[in-house]
Amino acid sequence: MTERPVLALTIGDPAGIGPEITVRALLAPEVQEVARCFAIGDARVLERALAICGLSAPVHRIAAPEAMADRAGTVDVLHQDSADPDVLQMGKVQPLGGEAAYAAIRESIALAMAGRVAGVVTAPINKESLKAAKIPFIGHTEMFAEYTGAREEMTMFTISGLKIFFLTRHVSLLEACRQITQERVAKGIDKSLKALHQLGYDRPHLAVAALNPHGGEDGLFGREEMDAIKPAIAAARALGMQVSGPVPADSVFHMARIGRYDAVLSLYHDQGHIAAKMMDFEKTVSVTLGLPILRTSVDHGTAFDIAGTGKASAVSMIEAVRVAAEYSVRGVKLGDPVAQAAE
Repeated sequence: MTERPVLALTIGDPAGIGPEITVRALLAPEVQEVARCFAIGDARVLERALAICGLSAPVHRIAAPEAMADRAGTVDVLHQDSADPDVLQMGKVQPLGGEAAYAAIRESIALAMAGRVAGVVTAPINKESLKAAKIPFIGHTEMFAEYTGAREEMTMFTISGLKIFFLTRHVSLLEACRQITQERVAKGIDKSLKALHQLGYDRPHLAVAALNPHGGEDGLFGREEMDAIKPAIAAARALGMQVSGPVPADSVFHMARIGRYDAVLSLYHDQGHIAAKMMDFEKTVSVTLGLPILRTSVDHGTAFDIAGTGKASAVSMIEAVRVAAEYSVRGVKLGDPVAQAAE
């Protein structure tokens, strides 16, 4: 890369592994080679994370991205007085954790919307801690959508060259089934193919996963394929789109991995998450589509059970930075084309 973009890394819930994987990523040579990165969060928490990980590095507090030292072996942090380590309980659900995570996310969005950073990379947050803090959002995606004015955000996983899109995510399985309508599937197909075009695929081939066992067996195991999924696929094909399916979920991800399809549209959260994490748990990266800013994330949780032990791997955080840097340098736009045109 000839130019290293500026990326903001939020440290996630300070009671989890987020601070540990953030400092490891910031000190990793492969991160420093591709981007100029700084953390957003409480500098005291990062100082403790360095000690937990057995690392020695100066923590450089900054008031703005432009003040970064950007030196190898230095942790730049936009300090927020948000999580006193003497009060914070490691590995516990608590309001302080949710409040601190939320404050960092809000700041990262403001910087990205102002064009002061090229993108945001997020460490994991805990939904129970957000609830304990009375934060009115269930997760990152909902916050980014609200504070960027995004109309129809969508999640994409990138892993080992495979792209997985999600039609539904943070709803119950029962509610996900209710939301699988012909209109929603059609919109999901359209957004997935547009994103693939933006990523450089000239004629992308998308597979739509089936919902029911064996693709429903013509109504024997459920009618969703007949009533919603197949009609949406047929309509997309009539418009010249290259779409296959519904392909049984027990085989579609494998077939995409070996090259039969460029991407898969997963119908619900665990359908795609399980497949991705079985392929490579550590290198699965989440990208939020439909935003006017670039945001990537690790695809794992706060791991409260090992928080504070120094055992957490930073591989996913490093990969999330790498993907954000690559997309930024390539000028990849994954937002709503209409919204972007209006900016």
